[in-house]
Parts: sequence; C-alpha cells; structure tokens
Amino acid sequence: MVELGFTLSSEEYGPNELVEYGVRAEEVGFDFLSVSDHFHPWVSAQGESPFVWSVLAGLASQTDEIEIGVGVTCPTIRIHPVNVAHAVATTDVMADGRFTFGVGTGENLNEHVTGEKWPEHDVRLEMLSESMDLMRDLWDGENTSHHGEYYTAENARLYTIPEEIPEIVVSAFGPQTAKMAGEEGDGLWCSGPKGEVVEAYEDAGGEGPKYTQLHCCYADSEDEAIDTVHELWPNGFIPGELGQELPSPAHFQQAATMVDREDVAEGSTVTDPDPQTHIDSIEQAIDAGYDHVYVHQIGPEQGKALEFYEEEVLPSFQ
Repeated sequence: MVELGFTLSSEEYGPNELVEYGVRAEEVGFDFLSVSDHFHPWVSAQGESPFVWSVLAGLASQTDEIEIGVGVTCPTIRIHPVNVAHAVATTDVMADGRFTFGVGTGENLNEHVTGEKWPEHDVRLEMLSESMDLMRDLWDGENTSHHGEYYTAENARLYTIPEEIPEIVVSAFGPQTAKMAGEEGDGLWCSGPKGEVVEAYEDAGGEGPKYTQLHCCYADSEDEAIDTVHELWPNGFIPGELGQELPSPAHFQQAATMVDREDVAEGSTVTDPDPQTHIDSIEQAIDAGYDHVYVHQIGPEQGKALEFYEEEVLPSFQ
C-alpha cells in the first residue's frame, strides 16, 4: 500500500513554521514528512534556509506517529560524515524510530560554502559511498577509526544511538546512481514519476522503499498558482545538470530568466485546483513503481493546501 507524504520546504519557511505545518500534516492524515536540507534557498525570493537538524528535532518532539525524513542531505563536503552520523542517531532516538535518512551527492549551491573543491559526479558518488560505510560503522556504537580515501575518523564513538541502525535511502535521478542505491542503499529517493530510475534500482537488487516527490501549487485559480510557481520555484524548470552545478541563488536567478510563464503552465507541476488532477498525479507515480509519494506545495497557501488534501485528495487513497 502506498504511503503519502508532505514536503516541508526549508527554502521557503522558517523553522517554527515548518514544525507547525508538520504538526498540521499529521492531523490531516499524511503518513510521512520530508524536510529539505539546504544551506541556501534556490532563489532569494524563497527567502529561508534553517538548519535542518534543528527542525527535525522540533518535529520529533511535536509530532506523535507520523514518519519524519530528511529529503535529502549530502554527508560528504559541507558536513563531515562523523557529524552527520551523530545528528542522525540523535534524531532517530528523539523520533523513537520514526526517522528516515535520505542522502544524495548534493548540489554546489549548498556544499561549496566551506571552500572545498566541488568534484565531478563520479567522485561525489565515491565520497557518498565511503561516507555511508563510515556512518554505519559509527551507528554500531563501537569505537571507530577510519582512514579512507576521502575521510578520516580516529577513536570516534557514538554513545547515543537508536536501537536499530538507521536505513539509508539514496537519492537518484539517473541509472548510474540508481544502481548504486540498489547495491549499497536501503531504499531509493527520487523526484517525479521516473519509472526508469525504479527499474535501474530494482535491477541492481534494490528491495527497499521507493520515495518520490511531486510538485504542486494549490491556489484559488490555476492562473494564480502558475504565477506563484513562476515567482517562487523557477528553479524547477531549469534544465539539465545546472541544478547540481550552479553555486549561488544569484546564479539560479540568472538561469531562471530562461523560464517563462508558459513553461510553468506546460510543465509537470500541478497547478490545476481540480482534485482529480492531484489524484491522477499521485497515481502516475504509483504506477511508475513508487510506494512513498509526497507532495511539495509551492508558495504561501500551506494551510489551504493541507485542508484541500485532507478533504479532496487523501480520501481517494484510504
């Protein structure tokens, strides 16, 4: 059976608002939450970027049963995997096992801030693999030393650890990373109903949960929704690998000048207020092989969107 989730966009809202919307999402009947991990927003108009681990702690303490996930963090450059492993262990303990740990190879936008070199994708994938091994060793709760190609840990031990080692769900947008997710991860994380990514993951032996995010903007009219997306989320329409390579919100804003209103109207982001359009979008993702589907409501109408999903969309999947 599919589980449905709600995105808490740390690019658009401050920490207290994110916790508030997470509590409300649990009340309306969503099964899980996904919080984005960003040092910068994509474009300055989005306006926020709180520290995700503080937000996750707030959600763990203010919710009761809903699953909580980070979708996704990059445990390779901006933060050493020893520190990420520490944060994951504490968060999972606070959430009493309700935490899901999503990881990815990251974006230059977030990871360049410490001044480290931004490597090509193949190197980032190797770094991610090594960081996963190191974090799993630390979650055993034993004294750990690691001298790898990219990371060093000396006599590191985590004393606060969950009862079970956290699963690592790996983000993939193409077959190469999907193969790695199937071979080394405990699940798949994606964006959009990409059936070929599921196929590559399963062909590589992946048997864990499969997450995907769908973008939408619920508003009083489709025109209003299109205007909101065009203003606040033009980054979703920037083509190719620019999303991984551009280093600052200013660069994304420059690239977004290539995106016009018609691109939003003709794109995959759901802007139609008809409930059936939202239901069809979720069903398309399910048909593509995903068993965890979550929606990202773009813009200020978070409360209205949650009420709309409670009354018009979620009942179709219960």
